[in-house]
Amino acid sequence: MPSRFDRVRQSRTGAELLATLRYFETHPELSDDAQGYAGGGEFGPPHSALDGPCLRCWREPSARTATHPDACYCSTCQAILNNALNLGALSRHAVVVWGFVNQLPRPLRLGLASEEDARENYSLAQYVHDEHHFLLMASHRQLRPWLQELSLYHGGDLKGLLQIVPTTGGKDTHMGELLCRMVHNEARFPSDRLRVRFFAEPFQVFHPRPYDREGVLTFETDEFLQMLDMAVVFRSLLMPDSQKLLHRLLLMEDTGESQFYWGRFLGELSPEAKDMLNAWKIRAWSKPQIELFYELVAYVGFYQPR
Repeated sequence: MPSRFDRVRQSRTGAELLATLRYFETHPELSDDAQGYAGGGEFGPPHSALDGPCLRCWREPSARTATHPDACYCSTCQAILNNALNLGALSRHAVVVWGFVNQLPRPLRLGLASEEDARENYSLAQYVHDEHHFLLMASHRQLRPWLQELSLYHGGDLKGLLQIVPTTGGKDTHMGELLCRMVHNEARFPSDRLRVRFFAEPFQVFHPRPYDREGVLTFETDEFLQMLDMAVVFRSLLMPDSQKLLHRLLLMEDTGESQFYWGRFLGELSPEAKDMLNAWKIRAWSKPQIELFYELVAYVGFYQPR
């Protein structure tokens, strides 16, 4: 029978993945070994014109009964798909973290046994694969505080790789395929420190080399947190319209035209915002750096300046 990780890899969309992880929480009888359920189970019949196994996992028998003679899925897959229908809105604003580390982070290791641990947990759902691998889904705005807690509790003791990717609707990219590719890529990095690999778009998981060459994919944890902190300041000091206008100015090909509009743009900003942009030397950033930074702005909130 399918193991829990098999179930994870069958997830087509972010909603299905979230529903799968939450299903694990309410069904501890699911096993991680190749035998599937702790009590065993039966394989579905060979596929034929009149009958066959579950059309999702292709291993368990479909849950056909006298009242539901047309059921196409096993009871587990049907429950996951039913729950996924209610999780689409939540999953669209979620990120997936696949961790390969020398030790499990504190909340995962303790199992969130106390109220204090629960308050420190920023995840929507999580799955511990083994003592070195875990999968976590979190709201995109919770990524920064989750990484901050991770650094606070573990410091330099936690080593490995955290791969972060937004969820997908499954139309062009299969969520399970993304996870399999991330598992494949984890062996490329030594476990001498904790690194973050941030995929701004799901398709980057399959074509990471151009982004690695541009230096906008893999970071040390402190460096990535610093970028998120900068995004908070940026979002707090610039109004949304100014953010969009700045984005267009930074991507202008005509240097003379860009310089002309740059002076007018700075004249409309507050002194704090002008100091921020000048201190960062943002006009010297490469286009990939600019695009990455604007992606990160969507992952943070803002503070109210005094």
